[in-house]
Amino acid sequence: MTEDCGPGMKVLLMDKTTTSIVSAVFSQSEILQREVYLFEQLTSTSSSDSMYHMKCITFLRPTRENISLLCKELRNPRYGYYYIYFSNIISKTDIKTIAESDIQEVVREVQEYYADYLAIAPHLFSLNIPSCGQCLSWDPLQLTRCTQGIISVLLSLKKNPLIRFQASSKMSKQLAEKVKVIFSKEENLFNLKQGDIQPQLLILDRREDPVTPLLMPWSYQAMVHELLTINNNQVDLSHIEDIKPDLHKVLLCAEQDDLYKQNIYKNFGEIGEIMKSLIDDFKSKAKNHQKLDTISDMKAFVENYPQFKKMSGTVAKHVIIMEQLSNYVTKKNLLEVSELQQQIACDIQSSQHTQKIRELIEKNIPDEEASKLVMLYALKSFSKDSNRELTSLIQILKSKKVADHWIELVHDVMKFQSKIILDNENTLKNAKQITKRFYKDLKGVDNIFTQHVPLMKELVEDLIKSRLKEEQYPFLSDINQPTKKVQDIIVFVIGGVTYEESMAIYNLNTANPQVRIILGGSTVHNSSSFLNEVKLATFGVIKSRGGSRKL
Repeated sequence: MTEDCGPGMKVLLMDKTTTSIVSAVFSQSEILQREVYLFEQLTSTSSSDSMYHMKCITFLRPTRENISLLCKELRNPRYGYYYIYFSNIISKTDIKTIAESDIQEVVREVQEYYADYLAIAPHLFSLNIPSCGQCLSWDPLQLTRCTQGIISVLLSLKKNPLIRFQASSKMSKQLAEKVKVIFSKEENLFNLKQGDIQPQLLILDRREDPVTPLLMPWSYQAMVHELLTINNNQVDLSHIEDIKPDLHKVLLCAEQDDLYKQNIYKNFGEIGEIMKSLIDDFKSKAKNHQKLDTISDMKAFVENYPQFKKMSGTVAKHVIIMEQLSNYVTKKNLLEVSELQQQIACDIQSSQHTQKIRELIEKNIPDEEASKLVMLYALKSFSKDSNRELTSLIQILKSKKVADHWIELVHDVMKFQSKIILDNENTLKNAKQITKRFYKDLKGVDNIFTQHVPLMKELVEDLIKSRLKEEQYPFLSDINQPTKKVQDIIVFVIGGVTYEESMAIYNLNTANPQVRIILGGSTVHNSSSFLNEVKLATFGVIKSRGGSRKL
């Protein structure tokens, strides 16, 4: 966009969503290097002053509100020329409306640029939708938004895939049909050159696997999101006492932070050891730079100082994050909690689950951790005996005065489930000690905290091997199942994905270099945001013997 409009001072005019999309892939300093000196929101322009010497790049979602506001801007233009980009397909009627508003003929270009999603990683995208529906059905607005997001991803990747969906999910089928309608309507756009093997789009429903988002993750990125929350590649640390102002919000972006990029999927214990070795290396370099006796010493210092300073800032940021993670692990007793979570999720020592849950609740673990253990038990247990045990566990939560909304969430999670299934130095020492707990002699399992395998990984593995059952995950149209193994896979999860699933897909891409897998979802969840979606999705649903009904 910045290259197409040529040299000169530029302003970037965006909406709330496209601001997030751009900030996920570009830093402000990178944008400045492209002569973009002003950033404005279409809904709240900061100035009515005319700046005809500047070119205006508008990057907007093609919504009715945005079209209306853009037309208002064009009737009284504040900039010399306008280069208009829409993040998705725009109707001919809206193009005509824009043209009629361009009375002063300031519009130089109108273009569709398919980027109607957040590119979080080379294999991961999100639509940043906190909740998709209510009463376990689609919110019509979010159905449209998810359709638009998927279409944008496919057009930007130049893919025209076969569509498969989860047969047990009505929402999955509805989304698949909506996407297919756009394929037919925009036939020219999807008349793309394909290889010998057509890509496949697999649409899944989070309700098929509500267990994964409830488990405590231990890989670095997922753990930061679970305990501190990553929002548009930023982590808010402003709640920490005596923290420097420049560290109130820190950027965690693999494109701009090599340390983060190299360790994003390593577990907490490994990160602690890596950080310690970096600090030791940093200290030794600092000592070497203390002697500036000669001109050569000074020259060496000046040459190394920018990199030295950058390294110190990066390490400081990650050490502070590690300290916070370590504090939460200790405060919430997460080692014991996580070990039991894994045992429940993997049905290990199932006869002892209820007793172990009682023991941990008696230790006064936080309300949310106690209730999540009971939720996992409820999701993984189906016998009459387990129903009695579940009732007794809920009574224990009540007797321990666990907040009512946490107890209500136990029932909400059961409704949500698909009917088909169900100090810095001290910080680093703590992390190193935790590493010892990570590795135990379990046959075929390296890590007792990551025994659970997300359902999605198994499904994608089956798809790669052409073993995904067609009756459970049918093709949308009546076609014969492809005989050749698939090479391009796009997976979309209604109700959100997790960073643990993202890591699983990354590992599958690494293990299968002949296959390219892209994962996306309505959002990227931690357990808190997932339970919030569960609450909104199940509002108005009454549990009954026959399943559920709408109020």
